[in-house]
Amino acid sequence: MRLVVDLIRGVNVEKALYILKFTNKEAAIRVEKLLLSAIKNWEAKNEDKRVEDSNLYVKEVSVGGGRQLKRLRPAPQGRGYRIRKRSNHVHLIVDSKNDNN
Repeated sequence: MRLVVDLIRGVNVEKALYILKFTNKEAAIRVEKLLLSAIKNWEAKNEDKRVEDSNLYVKEVSVGGGRQLKRLRPAPQGRGYRIRKRSNHVHLIVDSKNDNN
């Protein structure tokens, strides 16, 4: 996940969507969905502005560790191998470059 997130940090939103669409990693699909959600949230917050005119970019994105599902896989001679199915939390902020606050 961190490899995919590093590709889009600080990049224009349209370019970031193209990068995620053509990246051959499973995490790219999930990050693309998250980025689209962040854009929709920005639109809902700023109803008087258009996305095309506001020059949106990925201001901040970070990945932190999430829960782990712990399982045991049977192994020879009565042993068990531990399987850790990891998850993560992604924090993404989208902002406008020509914001006049």
